Amino acid sequence: MPHAPTTLAAPSPTTSAPRATRWRFLDSLRGFALLGILLVNALDITRVGDDALLASRDGVHDPVRDALYLTVQTRFVPIFVLLFGMSLWFVLSGARARVGSGRAWLVLVRRLVAIGVVGAALMLVYPGNILIEYGVVGLLVLPQVALLPRWAVLALGVLGTGAAYVVFGGGLAATPGLMLLGAGGAAYGLPRVLETRTRVVAVAFAVAAVLTAPAVAWQLTQPGDPRFTTAGATAGLAMAAVWTTGLALLWRTPLRRGIAAFFEPLGRMALSNYAGAAVVLFAAGLVVDFPALPTVTPVVLLCVPLVVAQCLLSAWWLRRFAYGPVEWLLRCATWWGRPQT
Repeated sequence: MPHAPTTLAAPSPTTSAPRATRWRFLDSLRGFALLGILLVNALDITRVGDDALLASRDGVHDPVRDALYLTVQTRFVPIFVLLFGMSLWFVLSGARARVGSGRAWLVLVRRLVAIGVVGAALMLVYPGNILIEYGVVGLLVLPQVALLPRWAVLALGVLGTGAAYVVFGGGLAATPGLMLLGAGGAAYGLPRVLETRTRVVAVAFAVAAVLTAPAVAWQLTQPGDPRFTTAGATAGLAMAAVWTTGLALLWRTPLRRGIAAFFEPLGRMALSNYAGAAVVLFAAGLVVDFPALPTVTPVVLLCVPLVVAQCLLSAWWLRRFAYGPVEWLLRCATWWGRPQT
């Protein structure tokens, strides 16, 4: 039987959002997606194997890199963007309850600008980070999320996402649609469906699995980094649905405890862990000449102790504090005051 969602403690009336439901599966899914994104970012930050790739006319065959292209690359970013869109809806709903509909948009503006500022600071160690992109696109979709009925938000999300993949092959063009899809899904209770509606999730998993097989076969006809091919992006979207619904099904099994223990702390401190991993990998790149390596394997292996350390540190931190350090700063900017818990 599914467990009831956790309810947050009542916040301060002057500095925090109103009482809200915390969906533990979403936190765990966010942590799971963060693991996949870490593997992608690690290659970009360290530029591992770049010298070998530039020196070879026919490309370098690296089975580990190829495996990442098939299982990780383009697979987790759609999940992260969808969850970001959900958070827009959650914060907007809290702001409406606290300050009224007329001023709720300002709360989101502050939050999105703050995310962009964090991304700008992170450019020092990771110029390719997506936080500025999320802040800017979030501001662009905010009027639709704040002013349109939920059915329109969801419809725009479906149409925008579909059009982005058909016309542009996914990528940045898909970000607005996926954000709107997440916001519309949250408005219609998608978090509750993922945690409690087993039959619906099982059907979605089966459909996504069936679609993934031909999508991956198509990707194999366009080798290389799937971020730069329509086939790779399409396969990534299909597999993102498999990862999401598959994890939701495992959430209903005895594995739930292990999934929550490992991924939930990562997800609750996703922004702190995202930034922290970038700093660690940048520092490692100052010591090791990663671009000269012939394979990405050392960097992938480096990610294992890194994510385990982040899991342990996040769990330790959250036993003592309500928010991660970057999340605390973001909350201060969002609600224009210091959180009391």
